Amino acid sequence: MTTQTLHPRVQVVWVLRAVLIAAVLTAPFAGAVYFDRLPEWAPIAAGAIFLTLGVGHALLRYRRWSYEIREDALYLDRGVVTEVRTTVPLVRIQHVDSRRGPVERGVGLASCVVYTAGSRGADVRIPGLTADGASDLREELKRLAIRADGEDAV
Repeated sequence: MTTQTLHPRVQVVWVLRAVLIAAVLTAPFAGAVYFDRLPEWAPIAAGAIFLTLGVGHALLRYRRWSYEIREDALYLDRGVVTEVRTTVPLVRIQHVDSRRGPVERGVGLASCVVYTAGSRGADVRIPGLTADGASDLREELKRLAIRADGEDAV
């Protein structure tokens, strides 16, 4: 299988999250202006900086996110500041879910969550898939995991 990227609409979700975070981080600056602790331009400058960094991070995150299913494992590449490469051997997959939160449903997207054998929290999430794409990926990973488990049996 070739390397797969996320659906472009995931950028909308990540940019909206960046806008919300920028607003929350800017609020204390606005409060400080209200109490005459900072000049009036400070919240505007802080908001612009937070917004630029957040939106830039969201767009770079999209560009750097990819996954690939091979005959032996699921490979994920992601990360903006820290590049993360994850390999999930198919034989270690316990179960696979597809998920659609309210924001994802609003933009017509879903996520696929792969749970693996191992330590606590040993799961990976592939965001930014269409609903059909997440369902198809879930079924394909389930099929491949069952086949890999059969080949690995003693």
